[in-house]
Amino acid sequence: MSEEDDKSELERLRAENEALKRRTEKGLSLKVSEKGAVSVYGLGRFPVTLYQEQWTKLLGMADDIRAFIAENESRLKKKE
Repeated sequence: MSEEDDKSELERLRAENEALKRRTEKGLSLKVSEKGAVSVYGLGRFPVTLYQEQWTKLLGMADDIRAFIAENESRLKKKE
């Protein structure tokens, strides 16, 4: 490859990398799955998908989850 080809490839890869970064900066999004469940996108590589009653039960435990995280913070890892 010539130096010019290398530069154009590098620019293409930089542009692709920026596009991927912008896509992840959007934050979280919600969708209804094909099976009628609620999917949350943007937390990781794959969506988190639960049915309505499962989300309701989980959201009802929000205070318990926060307390559990606070109690175990020293043992839990953070994804940076």
